[in-house]
Amino acid sequence: MSRFARGAALALAAGAVLAAGAVLAAGALLTNHALRATPAAPVAAALGNSAACATYSGLPPGWGSDPHAGMQRLPGGRFVLGADDGYAEERPVREATAAPFWIDRTEVTNAQYDAFVRATGYVTEGERHGSGAVFRAPPAGRGQEVAYGSWWHAVQGADWRHPEGPGSSLRGRENQPVVQLTRADAAAYARWLGRSLPTEAQWEYAARADGQPERIERGPRGKDGRPAANFWQGIFPYLDSREDGYADRAPVGCYPANGMGLHDMIGNVWEWTSDRWHGSHLPHGTGAPAALSAEEGLIKGGSFLCASDFCTRYRAAARHPQDAALGAAHVGFRTVLPAAP
Repeated sequence: MSRFARGAALALAAGAVLAAGAVLAAGALLTNHALRATPAAPVAAALGNSAACATYSGLPPGWGSDPHAGMQRLPGGRFVLGADDGYAEERPVREATAAPFWIDRTEVTNAQYDAFVRATGYVTEGERHGSGAVFRAPPAGRGQEVAYGSWWHAVQGADWRHPEGPGSSLRGRENQPVVQLTRADAAAYARWLGRSLPTEAQWEYAARADGQPERIERGPRGKDGRPAANFWQGIFPYLDSREDGYADRAPVGCYPANGMGLHDMIGNVWEWTSDRWHGSHLPHGTGAPAALSAEEGLIKGGSFLCASDFCTRYRAAARHPQDAALGAAHVGFRTVLPAAP
């Protein structure tokens, strides 16, 4: 069995360098491991509802001229990293500090990644290796339980241009988060813009926003009880009721921004960080723990496949290992840039 096939069945139970026209010199990665954060003033933006995100081009205002196009500056500060009411790998809870930094307001889109590839000629690892992990819901009503993780398939021809494999494309999906990228593919895009992938501490600081972590026993919903993120409602992996309006990846920015002015930190797609995985290897939900390759990256935020009866990792503190050399249909990323104090 190939590495990609093993990754699809095992690693993904959780559910690209130089460019002409780079707008900044490569920034050094913040390593300050990030008590309660002071929220940044949200920047007014057109995104934040299903009508606005549907018409979004996927390229933020100022793209190509403003080095901070599509980004939000966060002031940094002290906050609590981790959670003691979640999974074992989220502990121990500890105080951390984040220095000021810029971060993408949304996940990097297909349109943004396409601009990078057109400028550099970059070929992703998925395109070179020839396959990627794709989710396929098993048929319901068979009267028997399907094998754990069998909803993941190593699909030949699945890559960032063809997220579900041959026959799929990006047409009409320019505003969706780019997926089927390895960690190196994501880092290459970041370097093109003089940026980097966020550390876990930076990512969690940004996701916590007002310092109040989501509860593991409750999905991400607003005060009106309606979904406030793209996650799975229904019986996983058979039936998604689409209460949130989407069966899989949604365009970026379809839900209101958090207290930091950032969209989709929770749900839609998992997001790569620059950190290697450290922690226990618990199962993604129920079932046997997954055995991963030696090259383990750390992803955050959960995805459209996180459900209350399976993967309750639609929380800022949630974290999961991911084969760093495996692209998947539910893993994307955003970038960061150091900011002056």
